Amino acid sequence: MDAYEAVFSALAHPARRRILMTLNFERGSMSAGAIAGVFEHSWATTSRHLRVLEDAKLIRSESDGRNRIYYIEYKRFDLLRDWLAWFSEGTGGTK
Repeated sequence: MDAYEAVFSALAHPARRRILMTLNFERGSMSAGAIAGVFEHSWATTSRHLRVLEDAKLIRSESDGRNRIYYIEYKRFDLLRDWLAWFSEGTGGTK
């Protein structure tokens, strides 16, 4: 899967978009438990969503003792910005 496919597939699910929005509102980082507390679904479901976001490199995680902290990878969003700019510049055809 190429980078664009991974990112757009990850963003296709509303729960994953909500995770990213929640992380962003919390200044880009949260513990796994705090993320799970935002959602009503099971930890296993939240964990799967986090894994998809990590695989797409939209977030990363680090261990902090017994806690796992997730961080937004803001640089990865440049990929989206560049893709969208291609359309706004009209490079794909006529306007």
